[in-house]
Parts: sequence; structure tokens; C-alpha cells
Amino acid sequence: MDNGGAGELLRILRDGRPRTRADLAGITGLGRAAISSRLESLLELGLVVPVSDAASTGGRPSARLAFNPGARLVAAADVGATHATVALTDLSGRILLETTERLEISCGPEAVLDWLAMTLQGHLKAVKRPATDIIAVGIGLPGPVEHSTGKPTSPPIMPGWDGFDVPAYVQQTFAVPVLVDNDVNIMALGERAARWPNEDNMIFLKVATGIGSGVISGGTLQRGAAGVAGDVGHIAVSNAAGIQCRCGKIACLEAIAGAPAVAAHLRENGLEATTANDVVSLVRSGDLAAIQAVRQAGRDIGEMLNMCVSLVNPSLIVVGGSLAQSGEHLIAGIREMVYSRSTPLATQHLNITQSETGPEAGVVGASILAIEYALAPQRVSGLAATLHPGGRQNTDRQKVERVVPASQPSLRDSVAS
Repeated sequence: MDNGGAGELLRILRDGRPRTRADLAGITGLGRAAISSRLESLLELGLVVPVSDAASTGGRPSARLAFNPGARLVAAADVGATHATVALTDLSGRILLETTERLEISCGPEAVLDWLAMTLQGHLKAVKRPATDIIAVGIGLPGPVEHSTGKPTSPPIMPGWDGFDVPAYVQQTFAVPVLVDNDVNIMALGERAARWPNEDNMIFLKVATGIGSGVISGGTLQRGAAGVAGDVGHIAVSNAAGIQCRCGKIACLEAIAGAPAVAAHLRENGLEATTANDVVSLVRSGDLAAIQAVRQAGRDIGEMLNMCVSLVNPSLIVVGGSLAQSGEHLIAGIREMVYSRSTPLATQHLNITQSETGPEAGVVGASILAIEYALAPQRVSGLAATLHPGGRQNTDRQKVERVVPASQPSLRDSVAS
């Protein structure tokens, strides 16, 4: 608990509402002198700034202060199986510049992370900001990640990544904390922050090359004991009986409902479909076989989600990923199974809907992952404590943090979108 330090004042101001010193004193119970001392540190760091007072005239300084999201930058990356997106954001999670390119995760960690670093350096030049303005880096990867170390753990579609020290490699270029998580977890964070900030119990389901989910329960992202909570693509479903999955096991959901499986089914019926985009294009063109295939994939996914609804009891399921771009046909199949098989009490207020954040959910979530760590009240208070009386920062504090936190801060304090 920060107990009213500079970090706690910043947490209050991060909602974007300007406040006076008296306002902050009333909220925290601190005296005016203590408030002024803590605000002085935040002003020196540039994290808060005076704002114009509508009632003020002349040259008097404003009595109100507000969070300054432009004080620093965050680097965010959403790396999928075949594409990667890299962005610079401000401290509110607002994207300043982003790039998406086709990039195979199978190229290996060095190639992918070198591209990430090179792209970020180009973005910094474009926005005319120094690399030292980056306060943290957030990265999402398409496989299981040990969140406490940032290392991928036996990822099925990521050859060469198992146990690779992603934070240490990235910190060779950017000497700041590096937060790494599963790509679906960061999409869940991004979707919630951008569209459902008051939703404390939700599942974000990504349906693309693979199938995975991010589970938010009680306002907190659930990672489980080893960071693989939500790996639903390899749950066995009835229609996949006897079908081998690329993970080596039999009857996995992904083997029949992932985008490659749906595309393969359409090719067997004489249609040209290789990627999720091909499938979506066929559906949007009104092709009946494609519509039926996607609807059936939705039913198979719904069979799995029925179990999740019984276990987690969410009030919201958001479906994203490339195959979700086929729209209501996939959602309809999911709803059909979930609503018919789950108990009435579990589905009475359950909303199943398509992602509204779309492809940007990943980078927004990666940004939030980094921001919430970098601006945690205790960290901000520690940073403020290193300031000299004259306001200059002690250079001895410039230490690289190689170990990421074992637990994610509560999403109740997420960045205001």
C-alpha cells in the first residue's frame, strides 16, 4: 500500500480529472504541506502539469493539476503466429504510431525481437522523441509464457522460443522493465480497458490460427499456477474425436475450429481458402459452404465455452481474432451451444459479443500491461524519492529490471481510455 505517497496521488489523477490541492487533501486525508511536497515531485518528473483554470485571469499559475500522459512513452508489441504489430503509446495507452507487418513467429526469437527493436527505433525518430522517454515495454506472444520471468514455456508453434529470455534480449536495446505475456491475455486487457472498463468478470476468446482465451475474474487477469490459464484451444471436443492436433494430441478444439482447420475443410469442398482472411472473404461474399463451416466452428467453440461458463461464471464473453471478422455467423454458433447447454442462471445475464477493439486490442493491452507496472503507486513513490531537493534525478537509480512481477496489478486501476 502506498499510503498516500506521490504514487497514490498520481493514481488518483490518472482518471484525467484535474484537481486542486484541497481536492487531493480531502481524498487522501493528508495535510496541505504533504500534498504540496508530493505534487512537487510529480511536477519535477513531468507526470502532472498545471492546467488552465476557467475562472483564472492574468498570469497567476493554475490551482489545478492533472495527469500528463505525454510525459513518457511506452513501447507495445502484439506478436502473433504470422503477423506482428508494434506501437508507441503515451501513458494513457493512446497509440501515437504503429506498424503491422507479416512476420512468422517461427523465424525465431532473435529475428522477431530484432525487428521489434528496429521498428521501435524508427517510430521514435518519426515522433522525434529519445529512447530514454520509453518507460517500459509490453509484449504479447502467441504461446504460454511464464509471466514471472517473461520466458515462453514449451510454445507449440514457436520453435526456438522455449525458455528464451525475452526481457533480457530486449533490454540490450531498451534498458527499461520489459513485461511479457500470452497474446490473448494482453488482448483481454486491451478489450476491457478500451470497451468494458467496468466489467470485472469476462472471457476474451481469440479465434485465429490458434484458439485461446484471457480470463478476467473479480477484476483481475487470471494466469494460473504456471501462466497457462485460458489455453482452451487444446480442450477435447466431441466433433474432433480421432483428429490429431498440431500439438500432437487428439481431439483438440483447435484441430477443427481454428482458422487453418476451417480453411482445410473448405478446400476439401473445392473452395480456395488457405488463411483466415480467405475464409472471412468467402463468408462475406455469401458463400453458403463457408457460412456453414464457420457456424459449425462456432458450435464446436461453444461446446468448450459451455464448460468455461460453468467454471468461471462470466457476465461477458468477447470473441476476437481473425476468424471473428466473419461476424455473426461465428457468434451465432457459439451462442447456440452456450445458451442451450449452460444453466439458465449462468446465462441469464451473459452477453456474448464480437470484439469492438479489433486488431488493436493486442497493442493496447500490451501497453496497459507495461503502464500498470511502470506507474504502480509504490514504483512512482520510489522514483519520486530519488529526486534531489533541486529536482534533478539521482542517476544512481538507473537500473535495469530484468524480472517482471509475478502478479498483475488489479485491473480496477487500469489506465483510463
